[in-house]
Amino acid sequence: MTYKALAATLKVLSDASRLEILDILSCGERCACDLLEHFQFSQPTLSHHMKTLVDQGFVTTFKDGNKRMYQLNHDKLKEINDHLCSLNASQEACICNTMKRGACQ
Repeated sequence: MTYKALAATLKVLSDASRLEILDILSCGERCACDLLEHFQFSQPTLSHHMKTLVDQGFVTTFKDGNKRMYQLNHDKLKEINDHLCSLNASQEACICNTMKRGACQ
């Protein structure tokens, strides 16, 4: 994942409501009506948040009869976690190993 892609992904996670949605979905799949019941915002607002989460791969969706169901994509969160952890660890593939040293040595 590029730095630009990681930054775009983290921007999606910078919304408190979206984080709360992910937390709810970490307990299992939920229908849109369950999510709407929990929050104090309109159906279009929920739809906007869910579209963003689905488009970025954090959530998957499927129809169950007449209900729209949402599931957390655990693999996506693991991928983000792995990238963030790599920023905090010295590795052979670290960007600093490819940098030129400046004159301030």
